[in-house]
Amino acid sequence: MRKLRLKEFVGVAMLSSVAYVLMFIKFPVLPVYSYLTVDFSDIPALIAALIFGPVGAIIVEVIKNLLDYLTHISDVGIPIGNVANLIAGLLFVLPTYFVYNRMKTKIGMTFALIIGTIIMAVLMSVLNYIVILPAYLALMHFDVGNVKDYIVAGILPFNLIKGALVTIIFMLIFVKMQKWINKQAQINNI
Repeated sequence: MRKLRLKEFVGVAMLSSVAYVLMFIKFPVLPVYSYLTVDFSDIPALIAALIFGPVGAIIVEVIKNLLDYLTHISDVGIPIGNVANLIAGLLFVLPTYFVYNRMKTKIGMTFALIIGTIIMAVLMSVLNYIVILPAYLALMHFDVGNVKDYIVAGILPFNLIKGALVTIIFMLIFVKMQKWINKQAQINNI
């Protein structure tokens, strides 16, 4: 039992480190909103969810964002972007995990990732309208013009594209690693 807990701790720590490094590799997908960038740091969190369960995914998402915030604290000061990234990651990874647990096949994973993408895109649009964007506007003196137009033209398509790109890359990895991931999940009783 003690070895298993140590293995879980080390596994989550390693996946958190990989997620943090992947946050440095980012690129814009909407030229008009070039500050909205895609990275693939949710992939290690997805792997953590599959191997260690939802708590493992939450820990990976929290650690990667905490490390990113601490690395860039002098640049940003206020962690609104990291909080938004954390929420978006959880809204993507957790629904994907729960849907996949009902259909443990490659098709099930594809369907789960699509559901995770839709949930993330819709809820992040709502949260941006209600909480995140008002916080940016108030605390960072950020101007986007008409908020509803910005969400419809920027936030929603950005999150749909991000989810689609992460889905494609994750499925390429998952096809090769599914047996290993399932074996690790069995070892961890997930």
